Amino acid sequence: YAPWCSTCQQMESTWESFAEQSEHLDITVGKVDVTQEPGLSGRFFVTMLPTIYHAHNGVFRRYLGSWTLEEFQNYVLERKWEAVEPVAGWKSPSSIMMHGMAGLFHLSGWIRQIHSYLTGTLGIHVWISYAIFILATLLIGLFLGL
Repeated sequence: YAPWCSTCQQMESTWESFAEQSEHLDITVGKVDVTQEPGLSGRFFVTMLPTIYHAHNGVFRRYLGSWTLEEFQNYVLERKWEAVEPVAGWKSPSSIMMHGMAGLFHLSGWIRQIHSYLTGTLGIHVWISYAIFILATLLIGLFLGL
């Protein structure tokens, strides 16, 4: 979820109710703010919000059902998750490929922080910051090419 997502805000009370019943359902329910954890949004290949995953014994399935409390409960109680195709091996959040994707999301956040520091704190013009990143990209490419 993300705090600015209106759909996430609309379903928050339903999700909280589901979380309160998690002990009776013998499950763990959680939520992740993708603005605070960009690596996880990359690892789980989140392309829309909210996105719900079911994990059991290291196998991940994306929940695509209705966002009602009853449907969440039935998904678990009636084991509807067994009929859902698991996330493909290379797209699984535990795969090496998705670990790399998470790293790229962390890198983009780090680059954004550097850009903010250069433009905000040091007062460097935006285009100069872009030029610094272009030069750094070229130099890194040259170094790796050698």
